[in-house]
Amino acid sequence: MNYIKAFAPATVANVACGFDIFGFALDEPGDIVELRKRDEPGIIIKDIIGDEGRLPREPERNAVSVVMLKFLEHIGSTQGVEVTLHKNMPLGSGMGSSSASSVVGIFAINELLGRPLTQRELLPFAMEGERIACGAAHADNVGPSLLGGFVVIRSYSPLDVFKVKVPDELYCTLVHPDVEVNTKDARYILRNEVSLKNTISQMGNVAGLIAGLMQEDYDLVSRSMVDVIIEPVRSILIPEFDHVKQAALDSGALGCSISGAGPSMFALSRGRDTAERVAKTMSEAFGSVGITTKSYVSQINQQGPKVLETA
Repeated sequence: MNYIKAFAPATVANVACGFDIFGFALDEPGDIVELRKRDEPGIIIKDIIGDEGRLPREPERNAVSVVMLKFLEHIGSTQGVEVTLHKNMPLGSGMGSSSASSVVGIFAINELLGRPLTQRELLPFAMEGERIACGAAHADNVGPSLLGGFVVIRSYSPLDVFKVKVPDELYCTLVHPDVEVNTKDARYILRNEVSLKNTISQMGNVAGLIAGLMQEDYDLVSRSMVDVIIEPVRSILIPEFDHVKQAALDSGALGCSISGAGPSMFALSRGRDTAERVAKTMSEAFGSVGITTKSYVSQINQQGPKVLETA
């Protein structure tokens, strides 16, 4: 194999109460990478399409390629690679844009070189892409994008990640308003200390959400999608947040919160019809104040990244 084209999906991280520990993958959107072997050593970013020239072209500074550099060093390879990245989601969107780049990069080069590492062994490399992009090597985006499904990060030291079974009728609505929230800024405004009362409440919701998903108890899922720690702080960065959230709930969503660091918002619903209706009302709520949106509806993507083409 001398050429590969691969896809890695967008993700919803935090999932209301699960800051930095919950995340799940979507069917779309996602990033696409094309890799071609070179005769000379080294990684070259040939082109990045869709970023409006905002992402660095130096391999050691871009999430899609820094993971490849670390991977090649780890396996002791001097294989040269030419990279073309297709960015199919906005930067600073709250949809795991940087993680999709990291995951598609590490997944594609592992496939191109004959899978020397397992999918799960690729996770620490993907996390390094997040460190380059936003300053923190968190796994709640790269975990689900790489492994698929609904992922829990039980521990970062040592890294302990597992997947949770979700109901087949569970659908996500993801709505991206045409505003930008910088992930570093969204982390900076968070408080370093949390009250005991809020900690207890959040722990109860975390446990309830996992139990609700595993038992297909939609009422429990709904009651547990409450974030008393992060959402009250970050929601001030999203115009019309309360209005949009209430519109989702009024349309039948089980719950609604911030996707990642925002400004995208997500809702979970039972059934595609409800999720489609929620997408319409959330978009209309943003539109009532002149904010344009793009929305996506999908089940939880259980596959993660995939190969699109080889040669």
